[in-house]
Amino acid sequence: MQAHEVMKELLKHTSAKQIAADMNLSLSLIYKWAEPPEDDSGSGASSPLDRVGQLVRSSGDARVAQWVCEQADGFYIRNPHSLPPTANVIPATNGIIQEFADMLATIATASADSTISKEEARTIRRRWEELKSVTESFVKAAESGNFGPIKAEGGARRD
Repeated sequence: MQAHEVMKELLKHTSAKQIAADMNLSLSLIYKWAEPPEDDSGSGASSPLDRVGQLVRSSGDARVAQWVCEQADGFYIRNPHSLPPTANVIPATNGIIQEFADMLATIATASADSTISKEEARTIRRRWEELKSVTESFVKAAESGNFGPIKAEGGARRD
């Protein structure tokens, strides 16, 4: 989705006047953010969303995206690498189970003394992010049809 499309959707549910007032900008500028950019023969202006995207691409630093997510009370996680189209569902499922077990072990170890230090909390967060990434990879593979019927010997698919 393009930045101007996000802004257009946002303005269906949020007052452009309120945004303009909160950001101390003109109402016309807020509306221009919801139009296609000028180079696509629209009259739109480069929006803050466009600028954030440019900053992420220019710096290659995911902390910008993380900061934006935190502003919405969320957390950024990078998309996982795709599993190959011939991926087997059983090893992929086992990978999720192993990541979940590792996360639970990390939590159990950290909470053994009935307290969790900042460093232990960071370790728990890292394990949680790894679990989410592995699970997202599995879901994306399932959505793209990577887990088809197992091929029988000789290469024919079983149905």
